[in-house]
Amino acid sequence: MNILLLSMPDITPVVIHESAVHMPNLGIASIAANLDPGHEIRLVDLVRKRRSLKKYLSRLVRDFKPDLIGLSSMTWQFDTCVKIAHLLKTLRPQATLVLGGYHATLMYEEVANSPDARWFDYMVRGEGEIIMQRLVRALEGNDTVEHIPGLSYKRAGIFRHNARGENLDLADIKPPVRDKRRLTWGYHIVTKKVEVLETSRGCTRSCNFCCMRHMYGRSFRTYPIERVLADLDNIYYERKTRWVFLSDDNIVLNVKRVMQLCDGIIARNYKNLMLTVQADCLTIAANEEMVAKMAQAGFRIVFLGIENGSKKNLSQAGKGDIVAASKQAIANCHKHGIMVLAGLIFGFPDDDAAAIRENYEFFQEIGADVPYCQLLTPYPKTGMRQQLIEAGMVVNMDDYKRYNGLWANVRTRHLSMEELQFEFWLQREQVLGWWRPPQLLRQEGRFWTSLWRFVVKPVLKRSYERKLKEQGWQGLYQEAEAHWRGMNHFPDLEGY
Repeated sequence: MNILLLSMPDITPVVIHESAVHMPNLGIASIAANLDPGHEIRLVDLVRKRRSLKKYLSRLVRDFKPDLIGLSSMTWQFDTCVKIAHLLKTLRPQATLVLGGYHATLMYEEVANSPDARWFDYMVRGEGEIIMQRLVRALEGNDTVEHIPGLSYKRAGIFRHNARGENLDLADIKPPVRDKRRLTWGYHIVTKKVEVLETSRGCTRSCNFCCMRHMYGRSFRTYPIERVLADLDNIYYERKTRWVFLSDDNIVLNVKRVMQLCDGIIARNYKNLMLTVQADCLTIAANEEMVAKMAQAGFRIVFLGIENGSKKNLSQAGKGDIVAASKQAIANCHKHGIMVLAGLIFGFPDDDAAAIRENYEFFQEIGADVPYCQLLTPYPKTGMRQQLIEAGMVVNMDDYKRYNGLWANVRTRHLSMEELQFEFWLQREQVLGWWRPPQLLRQEGRFWTSLWRFVVKPVLKRSYERKLKEQGWQGLYQEAEAHWRGMNHFPDLEGY
C-alpha cells in the first residue's frame, strides 16, 4: 500500500518571525515508523511547502499515487486541513483519507456531525501509532475496523466511534522516521538545523487552560532511556543535527529519570549539542542539582510556563501561586548557563490595559531571556473554556482558525475582544521593544545575532520610528494585524 502522511502548513510567530522556525512533525514520523514493513511510505511537513501547496500536492499525488493519506491537524489548523482534504479527494478520489491529531481527538463528534465529515473516511483519536497500524491491516483484510479502539469509521456515510483505547506502552513504540521517506527537509531554528525528539508523554499538572489531558489523560509515561539515546544518536550522527527540541510535555516530572538521562547523554560526549525542553517552574526551582546536570548534558534552553505575575490570574489558570518558584527557577537556570523562554498568558477576566502592561513588566522583573506571549484561548474541552463561557467572556466560539494564541477570542470585564487584541500588541511594543538576543544565542549564533543587532535592527528601527511619526500606534497596529491575517492564508487553496 502507498501511504502518504501530511502535517499542516499553518504556523504562528509567538516567539519570533514565522519563517524563522520550521520543525518536523514528530507525530506523523512516529506513526510511519510503526506501520508494518512492506508499505511504501512518504512523509511531508507542509510547513516547508507553504508557498506552493496546490502545485506541490498535485505533483506528489500524481507521481506517488497514494492509497491512504493521513492528515495531522491541531484545532487552529483544521480550516486549512479541510481545504487540503478537499483538494486531495479531488486529485485522487479513490484514496482513503484519515484525520488525526489533537483536533480529531478533542472534536471528533463535532467533526462527524459537520459538513467537513464528507472529506474524511476515518478519524484516529489519541495516540495514533497502533490505531494506524491496525487500520492499514484492516484495509488489507487482516483486521476489523469495528474492533480498533480509538478509531472512528463510516457506515452508510455516518461516522461511528469506537471506544477510546488505553495509553500505549512507550517501550513498544519504534523510533520515528528520519530518513529519505521524509520528503521535506530544511528544518531550522533561524540558521541552525533542528530535529525533534520525544522522551516522555503526558503531564500530571492541573493547568485548566491546557487540553493535554484529552490526548493522554492526566498521566506521565516515559520511553526507555536506551531508546531515547539511540534516537539522539541518529539525530546527531545520521542527520548531522546539533539543535534538538524535546517535545515532552513536562520532562522533569521524574527528577531521578532526568538525572539518568543526562548521565547517558554526558557519557556519549557529544560536541556542540543544544537541547531545548519544556518544564514546570516548581520542579526546576526545587532541584538545582538536576538543573546543573541538565546544563552539563547540553540543555541550553528551557521553556517555563510562568503564565502571569498576578496570583489571582494564576489561580484561575489552575497554576497556584508560582511567582516565587518562577523567580527561583529562572535563577537556577541562569546560574548554570541555561536560557529561559518564559510563557506568558494575557487576557484573564479582570485584565485591563494596566494589568497587561504589568505582566510584560513582570517578565522584565524576573529576568527571563525570551518571552513566549499568548492570549488566553478557550481551547475546546478545557476547564478554562467552560469557566469563560459561563462568565460570558468568550466572544469567538467556533472560528478555530483564530485559536492559536495570537488572536483574542475573549473579552475581559474591562476590554472588548478588539481592545484586548490591541493592548496585547501595544503594551508589548512599548514595554519590551526591540528584541535583544540573549548572551547564549550571541555565543551560539555570532554571525546572525550580530547581523541582527548591528545591521538589520538599526535599519528596521529607523523605518519603524518614521512610520510611528506618520501613522501613530493605530497605523502600525493595522499593519501588524494585516500581516497576521495573511500569514496562514493560502491563495492556491481558495475554492476548496
